[in-house]
Amino acid sequence: MSYPGSSTLSSLVFALSAVKFAPNYFQFPRVLWSTRTESMTATNLKSSDIIPQLDALAKSAASGEALMKSIVALLHEKLTRYNWVGFYMLEREGGDTLVLGPFKGTMTPHTRIPLNQGICGAAASSGKTIVVDDVNSDSRYLACSLETKSEIVVPVFVRGKIVGELDIDSHFLAAFGPDDRKLCEHAAATLGKFLESHS
Repeated sequence: MSYPGSSTLSSLVFALSAVKFAPNYFQFPRVLWSTRTESMTATNLKSSDIIPQLDALAKSAASGEALMKSIVALLHEKLTRYNWVGFYMLEREGGDTLVLGPFKGTMTPHTRIPLNQGICGAAASSGKTIVVDDVNSDSRYLACSLETKSEIVVPVFVRGKIVGELDIDSHFLAAFGPDDRKLCEHAAATLGKFLESHS
């Protein structure tokens, strides 16, 4: 004997059973979770995860310009708190102006920086890595984005002379710890060694 609505009830029971025994039935939430997990993983990468990739880039680079482009792309992509990554190079040997080279991130108005200005100028002048946990508390900072909260600048050396620097900004306060410093200094040294061996 058939009751009114019994076919509808049977269909509903069958559908619920299918969902119960087919965990992949609904894909949308899983895709969202996967994307979120990948983003978190990228944020938590350590220098030991990236350094071998930097070394591989140096072995395959066709030129210094190509290597700089590859380095900024790698760091910007893999480390999500590195919101702006770029190289500034001295205009000429013994020059007193840094000129913007390859970068990833929003456009900056500071395409040329004298050595006596900004955190970039200070790092190139001193030949030492500078880490600023809060750019708003450092009078040397040349404001280029309201979102920038911290910065690291690492000089690039060729045969003991400064030829440029790696500059990285973050939208987070105190974004650059000891592991970041190790990674950024390795990236700058990788470029320096390449330029030294190809000039």
